[in-house]
Amino acid sequence: MTLQDRYPQALMNTFGPPRLALVRGEGARVWDDAGRSYLDFFGGIAVNALGHGHPALVDAVTEQLRTLGHVSNFFTTAPQVELAERILELLGGSEGRVFFVSSGTEANEAALKLTRRTGRTRLVAAEGSFHGRTMGALALTHKAAYREPFEPLPGEVDWVPYGDVEALRAAVDDRTAAVVLEPIQGEAGVVVPPDGYLAAARDITRAHGALLWLDEVQTGVGRTGEWFAHDPAVAPDVVTLAKGLGGGIPVGACVGLGEAGALLGPGNHGTTFGGNPVACAAGLAVIETVEKEGLLGNAVDRGGQLVDMLRSSSHVTAVEGRGLMIGAQLADERAVGVVTRGQDAGFLLNNTGPARLRFAPPLTITEADVAELADAWAGIVEDPS
Repeated sequence: MTLQDRYPQALMNTFGPPRLALVRGEGARVWDDAGRSYLDFFGGIAVNALGHGHPALVDAVTEQLRTLGHVSNFFTTAPQVELAERILELLGGSEGRVFFVSSGTEANEAALKLTRRTGRTRLVAAEGSFHGRTMGALALTHKAAYREPFEPLPGEVDWVPYGDVEALRAAVDDRTAAVVLEPIQGEAGVVVPPDGYLAAARDITRAHGALLWLDEVQTGVGRTGEWFAHDPAVAPDVVTLAKGLGGGIPVGACVGLGEAGALLGPGNHGTTFGGNPVACAAGLAVIETVEKEGLLGNAVDRGGQLVDMLRSSSHVTAVEGRGLMIGAQLADERAVGVVTRGQDAGFLLNNTGPARLRFAPPLTITEADVAELADAWAGIVEDPS
């Protein structure tokens, strides 16, 4: 039996049948169990910042595991402290505190609990948002199909249209604990808000004593060609991170900036694996490699190359995004077929809706890799039926 035959006998059916059984990867390319290779424009859903098998990540994790693998949070280690310091430095050197976790949804769970320490319980979130699938984070995730089977969910959440400043202004009052926004919505298919939206959200929250919580789980750590998708001048109170931070090793972070960094105290929250030295060593290796290899610039250049490819297609009606986080709106509901034909042609693609594609390849993807997709694109996007 193949791995795909054995899968449904051993694993819960939460994801549906796996599209492929992958056995190895190198750079932006992966190989399945039949030996066929694919260029990865999926990026493990924006996780594989350094691609597959990057020596810097492999060496950092290997060396740390050989040195000290896990200690619990009764103790600390150099990688834990150093990664927290680097994250705060990248956020502009603001005074703050970091709580490490193992995933994006856990980062948002920690942030949600942090907002309760304001003494307020009401939250404002955006339509189209995705903040995770654990019960607290799920309460902030807009898609009804994700939320409704598990209601009632914790919290009092008011929804506003994403990018609508006046709707946000009307929804926030002195009872609001926090406004939570993605600087660019990912699960919605890469949706970019109007210029000035986050700055307006900052002004509105500040006027009412509410926290501004930016979910950079997908956009952070270089994905958009900047370390973070939000303008540093916006100065959020809370930033959540994960996906690209560990380059494939599970690590996330809830960052409280300014006074928000002191809202959670001893006993308020906990984690078994968060802050694990191996995961934190991975985070340090990712940040160092992004800097050393100029991957912020590569994200901008290769993102521009992808955008040019998409805009040249008569089947694409709109392209949004920044860096290597790109959404493409198709003229009709052919996205599933595009993903299937892409895989048949040797490319891993992702659709977030029947007419929406999302591109989130490794930040290390090369000009030749993108050119290979561009050469095949006409045949992939065409519907032979």
